[in-house]
Amino acid sequence: MLFTEDFLHYIWKFRLFTRLNLRTTQGEELEVYSAGLHNSHAGADFQNARIRIGETTWAGNAELHISSSDWHKHGHTTDSAYDNVILHVVYRDDEPLIRPDGKHVPTLELKDRIPPGLYNNYHNLVFGNQAIIPCEGTIATVDGLTMQNWLTRILVERLEKRSEAVITALNLNRGDWEATFYQFLAANFGFKTNALPFELMAKALPQSILAKNKNNPMQIEALIFGQAGFLSNDLQDAYPLSLKKEYDYLCKKYSLQPIENHLWKFLRMRPQNFPTIRLAQFAALVVQSNHLFSKILEVSDVNLLRNLFNNLKINEYWETHYRFDKESKAAGKSLGRSAVDTILLNTVVLFLFSYGRHMKLQQFTNRALKLLESLPAEQNNIIADFINLGVNIKTAFESQALLELKNNYCDYKKCLQCGVGIKILKPN
Repeated sequence: MLFTEDFLHYIWKFRLFTRLNLRTTQGEELEVYSAGLHNSHAGADFQNARIRIGETTWAGNAELHISSSDWHKHGHTTDSAYDNVILHVVYRDDEPLIRPDGKHVPTLELKDRIPPGLYNNYHNLVFGNQAIIPCEGTIATVDGLTMQNWLTRILVERLEKRSEAVITALNLNRGDWEATFYQFLAANFGFKTNALPFELMAKALPQSILAKNKNNPMQIEALIFGQAGFLSNDLQDAYPLSLKKEYDYLCKKYSLQPIENHLWKFLRMRPQNFPTIRLAQFAALVVQSNHLFSKILEVSDVNLLRNLFNNLKINEYWETHYRFDKESKAAGKSLGRSAVDTILLNTVVLFLFSYGRHMKLQQFTNRALKLLESLPAEQNNIIADFINLGVNIKTAFESQALLELKNNYCDYKKCLQCGVGIKILKPN
């Protein structure tokens, strides 16, 4: 029988074992009033349990093992953190547990008290050969309330983890939210493929320098394209030559060092997504939006937020170009609806949540979650798989939570730590 301590913890936590005529391995009558609080840190597995052994009611900790001999193997005998264990819960009792003072540690053996159906469900879930997720055959049967509550919990968990990077960057930027937002926004303008060079460019071009040249669009464009490494090549057209002239002056003025141009990727990309176009759009956003993060904090409506990124006035040169010195058919180069929503999802939501959490202002964390409910669900293979399994996904709130579920629970078969898995396993 394949058995894990996680399963044993699950059985004890929800008291899913047969409780009729409970006795310790020493034959004493036993009653469990409370299994205690599950402890994921050092020390006994469950703290503040309450049990009755014989005529005495005890309050203390419970330690769980597959075999009672694991107590010694895990070094608990000489660890004072286990001195207040009032009950040793084991699958099998293979040797008596005796303290150094000669007293037995009360032990409960569960080997013959676990319902076969419960074990079979667990085995099929955790050790089965499912192709997508462990509960792929049953997830569609989970009631909506359970699913919504669990998705909300792990969505917050996802945002909390991601916000740690924001706070780290904020500290490096000496508490400057605008500068930190600018750096993350730049990285997300790279849309995965060019996220790294965009991030490096933003770090090599402090927002404070852009602010000093705010009223001169040509200088803003020169600084951004120059620091991105696109103005060091042989150029021919009048527009890039003008940018280069401006950049050469500004580069010396601010002692700037551009990033390596080879970092940018063009291969197998639609021209609309070329990094040159994204840089032109980013430059237009910098020109158009002063104190952008402060504006975002003041706006709650999703359409008004979209408007901050819509209708960016990029230089007319890009209407007939995708790259410098290579003319193309005339085409609009504004950010599309899906691109704007991606920016809202990956940057604006994250910063609203991070700001609210860091400043202890609940209204902003709530606004971040509400914004996710207003954005459409992402379209990717993971979300498509969940839809095919019968999961209802309409908003980014659900799709973001399901990405967290898949990547950090399903892939590691952490079913016994998952609200969905527990619901599926739990007997009716």
